[in-house]
Order: sequence, then C-alpha cells, then structure tokens
Amino acid sequence: MTNSQDEAWLKISGVIGILTPIVAFTCVFLAIAYSSHFSWTDNALSDLGVQEGITSVLFNYGLILSGGLALIFASGLFVFLSDRISGRIGSFLFILDALALIAIGVFPENLRPMHGYASVAFFVLLPLSMLVLDATFLLMGNLKMGLFTLLVAMIAVAPWIGYFATHFVEGVAIPETIFALSASAWVIVLGFKMLKEASHSSK
Repeated sequence: MTNSQDEAWLKISGVIGILTPIVAFTCVFLAIAYSSHFSWTDNALSDLGVQEGITSVLFNYGLILSGGLALIFASGLFVFLSDRISGRIGSFLFILDALALIAIGVFPENLRPMHGYASVAFFVLLPLSMLVLDATFLLMGNLKMGLFTLLVAMIAVAPWIGYFATHFVEGVAIPETIFALSASAWVIVLGFKMLKEASHSSK
C-alpha cells in the first residue's frame, strides 16, 4: 500500500479497534440480560451460547461479529508495526486470536471438541500476542506502551492463575470477563494510538 493508503487504513482499523469491545460487551451483556438462569459464579460465558431463544443468538453472533471486527483491527495493527519482525509476529498472533474468537461463536459449547479448542486458543494466543508486542514497543523505545502492554497481559492472566490454583468460583465467567475487559482496554488504547499516528503522518 502507498503511504496515503496506510494512513487511511490505520484510521479505519483504529476506529474499529475502539468500537470492537463496545460491540462485544453490548452483545454479551444483552445475552446475560435475556438469560433466565445465568450465574456469574457458577457459569462460563460460553453457557450463554447454548441457551434457547435470543440469548444464544446474541452471544454467538456477537462473538462472530466482534471477531470479524478484531480481524480488521489486527490488519491495521500489522501495518502499524510492520517495520519490525516482532511487530509482524505479534500482529499475526492477534489475527489468529481474532479467528479463535469467531470460532467460539461458530462452534458453541455443545459442539465439542471444536469449542474447547477455540476457547483455549483464544485465551492463550492473546497474552502471547501481547508479550511479543510488548517487546516490540520496548525495542521501539516506547516505554509507556511497553509497560502498559505488560501490565494488561499480567492482569488478563492473573485471574486464570488464581482460578486454577484455588478454584475461587465454580464457573469461569469471572476470569473470562476480567480477561476480556483488560484486553479491551489494551485494544482501545492501541486504536487511539493508531489514529494519532495516522493523523501525524498525514500532516
């Protein structure tokens, strides 16, 4: 792509990155609102995907839509960090993670073992992507973004470590939500950073 095309794509993908968590959480929380027996302590979020009626539709199609938007954001991230091989690798891992998110919606909980594979891939690939991109930001001299990325990765993983160590709740909805919220904050910050970079480049 030309520089002008890169700038335009950074703006588009940056905006989509900011919107993706909003779309995802709107669909998930609407699914919870329409669920008659969802429990934060006893269920997994994926349990919403096999409930009857609008609940499963909102959850599964919400994940598919969010994953598609995340793919667009990831492609812009690839352009944004393409100057370094670690940036390309980290962005590619994020692309795979977005595909895993789509797969969670395509293969609900009752479609095993595909749902399990997709879920594990989603929760493993994102922290890996963050760690690789953390190294990228540090190599670029962007200490603030590097430290922020590392902090978010630690917050995302910590509830899972606590869950497997102590089983502080019966279900995994709480670790899943903390993971998703922390990742969403990271994506939104990156989205604004991409918008800022595109605006500066066009001047």
